[in-house]
Amino acid sequence: MTTETRGASYLTQEAHDRLRAELTTLTGEGRSEISKRIEAARDEGDLKENGGYHAAKEEQGKMELRIRQLEQILQTAVVGAAPADDGVVEPGMVVTVEMFGDTETFLLGSREIIHEGDALGVYSEQSPLGAALMGALPGDTVTYQAPNGSSVEVKVVEAKPYQP
Repeated sequence: MTTETRGASYLTQEAHDRLRAELTTLTGEGRSEISKRIEAARDEGDLKENGGYHAAKEEQGKMELRIRQLEQILQTAVVGAAPADDGVVEPGMVVTVEMFGDTETFLLGSREIIHEGDALGVYSEQSPLGAALMGALPGDTVTYQAPNGSSVEVKVVEAKPYQP
């Protein structure tokens, strides 16, 4: 990984476009709508006991946090086409592995690639497991160091591109 891409997450062009549209909505009509709700709640009187005002301010805080998250993701993302269906483990692939006697399937990449409602787990390519799996093929066994310091063996069963 080069210096320019360290800390960046892989996004498909579709995921990038979806996040860009969400950011545009939040910074435009989202901010306008929440400002109107706060102003309307202010007009109701005493702010100390105004539940509508406090709820709107809390929602505004959450929205601003999401805006900052989206800006950070989009600023540092490495955008590319969906990976080839060649079985090589790389960002954007759904990987099935055997570890600790169990089988686990997850997306390697950013959780932002996942479509809403998809229950697929996600491991970053920068995580210890993700980094160890990069470039592996079905049948390969890799070892990575878990946060507790132990070595964990993982066998790649399958790797295929994420399909929403």
